[in-house]
Amino acid sequence: MDLGLKGKIAMVAGASRGLGFAVARALAEEDAVVSIASSEAAAIEKAGAALRSETRAEILAVPADVRSPAALEEWRDETLRRFGRIDLLFANSGGPPAGKFADMGDAAWQSGFELLVLSVIRMARLAIVPMRAAGGGAILFSTSSSVKEPIANLTLSNVLRGSVSALAKTLAMELAPDRIRVNQLIPGRIDTDRVRQLDEINAKKAGVSPEEQQKRMVAAIPLGRYGRPEEFGRAAAFLLSDAAAYITGATLQVDGGALRGVL
Repeated sequence: MDLGLKGKIAMVAGASRGLGFAVARALAEEDAVVSIASSEAAAIEKAGAALRSETRAEILAVPADVRSPAALEEWRDETLRRFGRIDLLFANSGGPPAGKFADMGDAAWQSGFELLVLSVIRMARLAIVPMRAAGGGAILFSTSSSVKEPIANLTLSNVLRGSVSALAKTLAMELAPDRIRVNQLIPGRIDTDRVRQLDEINAKKAGVSPEEQQKRMVAAIPLGRYGRPEEFGRAAAFLLSDAAAYITGATLQVDGGALRGVL
């Protein structure tokens, strides 16, 4: 199936590794033009070089901390200077620190809000104007299974990512007349550095090895394994593509069946 991504201009945040890199690679493999960003200059340049060597796509790599309004604006402006328009946005960031409610003071909540909520608001705000000028586009928010089932020891994620879900649905309704689609993609246990880090944290709390902790987590997944980053990336590419032209305000879970709710 042709996803209709050839020549589309995509911005992908948090793309130096993990899920963001997987999404950027999936888009590049479909011949989209991809502008990637992350906070570390060396890491995003390395990611850009890897994408150029692995695909035929044109890649722009820009260092930009998603918590910085100025950095996000410069990333958007550099993308427009280089490519002339923006068609697609994958809004993504790293995860906040693990911990229970009692562990989190005001500074942790403020930092988490900047990372998970304000960054997405700012990225969407910056992308909407050129998308309207181009006659439409697609925005995809990466959240977490915590928006449907709170995860133990991830208080910040449980509370703050739900706001991003509400934003996705709100924008889907507001932007439909502009032919801008907005959806949400939920990763389950995808084999990334972030998930391995969480497994190590939870293993220490449980007094078991990281390998044993992973076995416990896999036992709760109907498909019996962690997901691969490329599986998440392909799902994102579909939702951003013309093949999903009648899908907006939707949530797709890439979790191997781990979430048990009916909806």
